[in-house]
Amino acid sequence: IAALTFGFWYFIGTHLWPNLFMAHGAEMTEHSHNLLHHFISSTYTTHPSPLLLSLKLAIAVLVVACPCALGLATPTAILVGSGIGAERGLLIRGGDILEQVHHLDTVILDKTGTLTTGTPQVTDCIPLISLSPSRLLQLAATVESGTRHPLAIAIQQQAQQQQLALLSAQDFVTQPGAGVMATVVEDMAELRLTQPFRIILGTPSWLEQQGMVISESVMAQATQLFQKGKTVVYLGLSCEQGQASLVAGLIAVTDTLRPDAASTIATLHQMGLEVMLLTGDRREVADTIAQPLGIRPSQILAEVKPDLKARTIAQLQSQGHRVAMVGDGINDAPALAQADVGIALHSGTDVAIETAGIILMRDRLTDVVEAIRLGQATFRKIRQNLFWAFAYNILGIPLAAGILLPTIGFSLSPAAAGAMMAFSSVSVVTSSLLLYLTVPPSTPSRSSHL
Repeated sequence: IAALTFGFWYFIGTHLWPNLFMAHGAEMTEHSHNLLHHFISSTYTTHPSPLLLSLKLAIAVLVVACPCALGLATPTAILVGSGIGAERGLLIRGGDILEQVHHLDTVILDKTGTLTTGTPQVTDCIPLISLSPSRLLQLAATVESGTRHPLAIAIQQQAQQQQLALLSAQDFVTQPGAGVMATVVEDMAELRLTQPFRIILGTPSWLEQQGMVISESVMAQATQLFQKGKTVVYLGLSCEQGQASLVAGLIAVTDTLRPDAASTIATLHQMGLEVMLLTGDRREVADTIAQPLGIRPSQILAEVKPDLKARTIAQLQSQGHRVAMVGDGINDAPALAQADVGIALHSGTDVAIETAGIILMRDRLTDVVEAIRLGQATFRKIRQNLFWAFAYNILGIPLAAGILLPTIGFSLSPAAAGAMMAFSSVSVVTSSLLLYLTVPPSTPSRSSHL
């Protein structure tokens, strides 16, 4: 455009309006003491030659078209947005995360540790053979001593409260999302099994993989617990010398909902987002959890194994959805990485925290809403900044090119063009800082001082 400006005025413009330029030059001589007028006008008194005029108009175009405002539009908004997030307990890893948040249409929430407090409690110990409830709990705590799953921790804590000593065990095996097993080498008179024997703890399918048959009566007892919203862990015993395996008991564990879970989901619905529950637990348990939260049955993804969570999110993405995954456990890490935006609670595992793009430092589920609102506001601010940056160029370039010079004798000098360019940069930065006013905190809180 600068080259075209130079060519037009040098070869055409100065020949079309020669008298106007000379008259304007005389006017500039009369008003040379007026510095402001000299600053704005681009017609000069000393050398009113076509070459000088064309060259200075071309320079003014180059100066006013400097893309500083365009270059500042996105990074300043992201910088301010990230700073606001840090003050409000949101650790955001990269500006692209804030931009991705704007496109979200689906939020998937893990159950244990995310919608719930993550501190389950043992409520029932139901022996199915000649075992006492305390002995059943002792066996379960023994095999769970090799893992740190929330259910395992609940069983271990219950055994500690009852002062039950762990048995000698070895050969621990953990199958994520299925269960655990270990070999016990101590003798127990009430068990008619040849030593050593294996304790198998986990889901029904895990026990069936180890050659156990779960009767209908056992399933009926488990169903009653499921309908109360409890997670049921099956415990089986298997002798390594060919004796029959059997289901020895059921242990029921329950976890309470976070106090802000219902309000968070209600707000997400109001924002037009689809909210889904993802869990490896039974459908009955998921339904019981989802009902008070206002999550429809069609939005419940139950009995999803850890290795299939990421695939489930990929299927939603293949259907055109932009997905945010909120989780906290080791099993959630692949899903957090697969999602467009991974959100982890600070109380979660190290793997989940390292994988997520946004970390909720205050461990509040309502901060999911805060993060999404901040991302949306930041993206809107980026678009506003880009609009004003383009608007300055659309207005400034024609003025600098001398579009008003033939009619009213007005054009921008290179100095005025530089001032306009600088003002556009200042206005973009100021616009970004206004994010502090346009994104008020959802709840008053102290800064996390990250």
